[in-house]
Amino acid sequence: MEFKRFPLGIYQANCYILYDKNTKEAAVIDPGGDFEVIKSFVEDSGLKVKYIILTHGHGDHIGALMELKEYTGAEVCIHGEDNPMLRSSRMNLTALMGYNPVEMSADRLLEDGEILRLEGMELEIIHTPGHSRGGICIYCDGSLFSGDTLFACSIGRTDLPGGSNDELIESIKNKLLVLPDDTAVYPGHGPSSTISIEKKRNPFLR
Repeated sequence: MEFKRFPLGIYQANCYILYDKNTKEAAVIDPGGDFEVIKSFVEDSGLKVKYIILTHGHGDHIGALMELKEYTGAEVCIHGEDNPMLRSSRMNLTALMGYNPVEMSADRLLEDGEILRLEGMELEIIHTPGHSRGGICIYCDGSLFSGDTLFACSIGRTDLPGGSNDELIESIKNKLLVLPDDTAVYPGHGPSSTISIEKKRNPFLR
């Protein structure tokens, strides 16, 4: 697996582009804005985007979604609990956050434990409610793309509709901290970490 990180949009949400260097099959995780940045990398690398995977439906993670969908024709994937948010710009807060309103339905509603396959890669979907009802993380080849569930020595906010601090802590402890200690953690904002570091240093998980 190869991947590239781009902090995009007003809130600098981390967008990850995963791809196979031989077949050029790719998935884009959380296209939060700055569509031209994503487009340039896809074109320069000769990638064929198969999936657009959304870790949740908040506006700062979907700002470039409609442009990217139109450009690539890729399958838009989100957990079923967050699809209503995706369909409503009021619920996903795109306009409030300073983006063009996003209103669309996903092509594929994800479930916990589901596997999305790219050539040479298996992307396991881990449902981690708490930041939103349909929040997910994506585990692939020893790497965890954790969206706004888990950050480096922090956790996602839970004060937005559908959020729950108890659910978020339960999701992290029962579904993420059980992964191998050397699992690399690539969050939706900010720097990377590892499961081992989060077990030892994250003040929200003690």
